[in-house]
Amino acid sequence: MYPTQGTATNARRAGYLATSNGEGMEAKMAGGDLDGFVVVVTGGSSGLGRAIAEECAGRGAQAVVINYGHNLAEAEETARRVEAKGAKAMIVQGDVANDDDCKKIAAAAAPFGRIDALFNNAGQTTFANHADMEAVSAENFQRIYAVNVVGAFQMVRACRALLEAGPRPGAVVNTSSIAGVTGIGSSVPYAASKGALVTMTLSLARALAPKIRVNAICPGYIDTPWFGRGNPPEVVDRIRQGAAASSPLQVASTPEDLAGAAVFLVSPASRHVTGETLLADAGSHLGRASLAMR
Repeated sequence: MYPTQGTATNARRAGYLATSNGEGMEAKMAGGDLDGFVVVVTGGSSGLGRAIAEECAGRGAQAVVINYGHNLAEAEETARRVEAKGAKAMIVQGDVANDDDCKKIAAAAAPFGRIDALFNNAGQTTFANHADMEAVSAENFQRIYAVNVVGAFQMVRACRALLEAGPRPGAVVNTSSIAGVTGIGSSVPYAASKGALVTMTLSLARALAPKIRVNAICPGYIDTPWFGRGNPPEVVDRIRQGAAASSPLQVASTPEDLAGAAVFLVSPASRHVTGETLLADAGSHLGRASLAMR
């Protein structure tokens, strides 16, 4: 079992020292750009959140706080993978729609004195035909907004002091969606919430500069069990095949395909990037509705 603070290994440090002696310099340059980072990932027990946590650990992070909502076993598996890459893993249960839980998640990073990167990845949806206005309720809207928009705001607020405490500007990445800039997606409340998250990214990028950078990533289809929660297997297969067929790159993206794009936005390579919305959808947005909201 993983307590709030996990057990670190020396695997990454050993690898880093080996490259500093001259061998594998290319691996050092590619894999150590987050050396010593303290990272917080909400919704980190599976899917894109897990892939981001692993990517950060593999690129040198010293500690990764893994937030989960309900599935402790999945969070423990993420922690195991993070620690196998040499970072310390800390698991924190919490609902980001609850402000006290957001403060609890942020507090897990407090012993390190700072947070270098916050990934607001926790998300909520319901599956409903956009044309069926009876299929969604005010409660659906309120819960989805509470997690996808209010939750992200509350996490930034809870982490602000630690994000500002590091030697470089802290970085926030909000997981929005192509739904937020094209109006497609699992339901109208979901698409609307992700559009609101894009707008909030712009607002916070202005408000929190220069001490904190705030950006958003907008994935398209991601091949995870998430789609299976609201659809039968044959529908999931059809969605997967359709996503690949309709994207210019002709692929259905996996979490691992997209984690690098998300992590780029907290890396030193993006140090002059803030208020940006990165569309990472294999090109599926091309030819869709106007992207004036970007």
